[in-house]
Amino acid sequence: MQRVAIARALVNDPEIILADEPTGALDSETSVSVLEILKEISKDRLIIMVTHNSELAEKYSTRIVRLLDGSIIDDTNPYFPENREDRKTEPQEKKRRRVFKAKRKSSMPFFTALSLSFNNLLTKKARTFLTSFAGSIGIIGIALILALSNGIQSYIDSVQKDTLSSYPITIEAETVDITSLMTTLMGARNKEAQHDLDAVYSSSVAYDLIKTLNSNATTKNNLVAFKQFLESENNGLEDHLSAVHYAYDLDLNIYTKDENGKIIKSDLEALMKSIMTGRGTSSGNAPAAEGDAADTPYPPGFYNSSMYSNFSTLKIWEEMLPGEGDALVNDILFDQYDLLYGKWPEAYNELVLIVDKNNEISDLVLYALGLKSADEMRDLMIASAKREPIEVKQEKWSYEEICDMTFRLIPPWELYQFDSEGKVYRDISKSDTGLSILYENGIELKITGVVRQNPDAAAAMMTGAIGYTTALTDYLIDLSEDSQIIKAQLDDPDTDVITGLPFLNEDEEIPDSEKAALITEYFASLPNAGKAAIFTEISSVPSDEYVAQAVEQYMASLDREYIETTMAQSFAEEMGVDIEAVTEYISQMDDETLYATVRKMLEERVRAEYASSVQERLGSQTTDQLAASLDMAVANYTEQELAALFDKYMPSTVSQSTYEDNLKTLGYVDRSSPSKIYLYASTFEDKDAISDRIAEYNESVGEEDRISYTDYVALLMSSITTIINAISYVLIAFVAISLVVSSIMIGIITYISVLERTKEIGLLRSIGASKKDISRVFNAETLVIGFVSGIIGIGLTLALTIPINSIIQRLTRISTLGAELPWAGGAMLIIISMVLTFIAGLIPSRIAANKDPVVALRTE
Repeated sequence: MQRVAIARALVNDPEIILADEPTGALDSETSVSVLEILKEISKDRLIIMVTHNSELAEKYSTRIVRLLDGSIIDDTNPYFPENREDRKTEPQEKKRRRVFKAKRKSSMPFFTALSLSFNNLLTKKARTFLTSFAGSIGIIGIALILALSNGIQSYIDSVQKDTLSSYPITIEAETVDITSLMTTLMGARNKEAQHDLDAVYSSSVAYDLIKTLNSNATTKNNLVAFKQFLESENNGLEDHLSAVHYAYDLDLNIYTKDENGKIIKSDLEALMKSIMTGRGTSSGNAPAAEGDAADTPYPPGFYNSSMYSNFSTLKIWEEMLPGEGDALVNDILFDQYDLLYGKWPEAYNELVLIVDKNNEISDLVLYALGLKSADEMRDLMIASAKREPIEVKQEKWSYEEICDMTFRLIPPWELYQFDSEGKVYRDISKSDTGLSILYENGIELKITGVVRQNPDAAAAMMTGAIGYTTALTDYLIDLSEDSQIIKAQLDDPDTDVITGLPFLNEDEEIPDSEKAALITEYFASLPNAGKAAIFTEISSVPSDEYVAQAVEQYMASLDREYIETTMAQSFAEEMGVDIEAVTEYISQMDDETLYATVRKMLEERVRAEYASSVQERLGSQTTDQLAASLDMAVANYTEQELAALFDKYMPSTVSQSTYEDNLKTLGYVDRSSPSKIYLYASTFEDKDAISDRIAEYNESVGEEDRISYTDYVALLMSSITTIINAISYVLIAFVAISLVVSSIMIGIITYISVLERTKEIGLLRSIGASKKDISRVFNAETLVIGFVSGIIGIGLTLALTIPINSIIQRLTRISTLGAELPWAGGAMLIIISMVLTFIAGLIPSRIAANKDPVVALRTE
């Protein structure tokens, strides 16, 4: 039986064998045989034998330690770390203290403990893997959240850069603080109630809004001083600004020829004038008034001033953001747009055409390029207004054809030529011949490239269709310095050089008494024919009371059915369209809109009928009689009535323009005074830093030099990052629960390991291991498990990000969006895993350290 026990002990290849009474209950011959085996084994191992047979101990042992009642009474080969002779002279008590002190300082090295734990874990590979895998579940969850959060944040950073390039901080020369208005509205919704929620209460939103509007009138920004601040050194913005762009209020008179060879102005405002008035675009005619809409083939209400305004604000031509130094194009544009053909502009007269993701441009842009005529656009709008189907043929142009296109830029001051007879300047572009001469002598512009927004760019900064460089603006400004008409206007700021009339001082207002005297003098100077015409015109205008009374009489006899029938018939005959389409349009009006429309029509009819009857009655009178009637009427008019006639009939004696408006019309630009300043930032943090620096600038200057602007991005997007972070924190908190559960499980498994290794604990303690050494062994084991858990968790996370990214990108169709685990985060999670498992193993390791060695050795 002892031989079997010896063989079993040798299977694990131990360095130390503890033999407890190996000769007990054996006869002498067998005892000698067993000891011979142990003596042979002792050649390469330490054998500690406990026996009561002193004879065999003397024969086979190399060192005998005799114990009595738990105390050492004899040692045949005692060990002293110092010189034995010196030790013999020391007092026995001191010797005992030194031995105890030496024992107390000795400890098991950490790597030895780590080796013991590692070997133990290798003997239980399956359980070790399952334990580590269970511990890695929490790590996987947090790592995936961290990877997704990091990937989303990276995407947000790129979106921020693209978005902020589309919505820079814009500071205008004149601005209204929209931020405070929106804050007022949002504050009204979010304010805490000061009353019980038992009924419906009023809120003073209108009062607060009007108060804010009154306190936020249009303010003027001193951009001259602010531009100097931006260009100064150490302004505190160098590290936060990605670009600065100065824009000037300069009208680009760009013309081209349409497919019929007609010269047209290349913008939508000219297109809308042409379509709504039926006139050409070359002469710069004003748009039709709302009342003129009846002269066009559109249903009532189709055209209005807001519609015209919406079209006129659409951009066709847009100045591109310049790069650093002499670069004409900023790197941001290179990142946001792909060059499909040709090259980016390299000279002042070079342009790029911007197409959409489908390589298409709208028909509005086609008109501006001269590829569609105004007649075609008018037909499209008429068909749309009448709800008639129309076949739109999709056309195609090669890149080469697009890049062969040219335009002509006519400087604003070139439009005016001096009239030596009238001693004034006249706009020669209003005649076809004059426009043709200006066009041929204009500055040639050409398209050199076609670009399209990069599909990976979340936003694009260009909203126009044709991009030009700041070099063109600078070139035009340089040319303006040699303009004779601009020089003349600068030399005479009190006179309008275009009309030859003096500017009206805003502080000067002609009193009614002077107006009455001037208009009386003017009427008296007119010939009888002029007096007769004016008297007829004055007499043909009914009073407001007469019109209101007549309209009310008409309205009292009308009902909705009669109105719909009459209006439909009238409109259909007037515009030459299908009566059913007009009837459907009218039937969709509510009562208020319908009656308001009818009332307006009746007012016009009453005025027209009144004018017709008066003109018919006055038609029988002679010119002299009508002139005399005017003289008599003027003599009886009050001062206020004569002042009103002055405003309507008195020929202008002062310019209707201002000095500043004239300079703008002529194309004069002061480089030191931009109309707008665009400040670009790459991140919201940089944008906030810029805003803070502007606030500091405002505190350092006087009231008149302070900068006011509206930060739309801050109003709309400032909480995005906060929301993402909040969601990440909540998810991490939930997953952290699984991490805690995993740690508790590891603690339990470590405790089970302590129970399984109780005898090993007793053996280690019996050969000199301290309690700290035992704790160190089990702590090392938990650290190994934590490290393996972390490695498994990070490895599986990296593997899972592949299908996760594929799913995310397929669902969102955003190729740059995906999970990406940062290496620093992965390393930190491994450390966290080790720390948590170390903490989970503290209690089991303490239990192991406190076990009684004797009891532990007896445990089976």
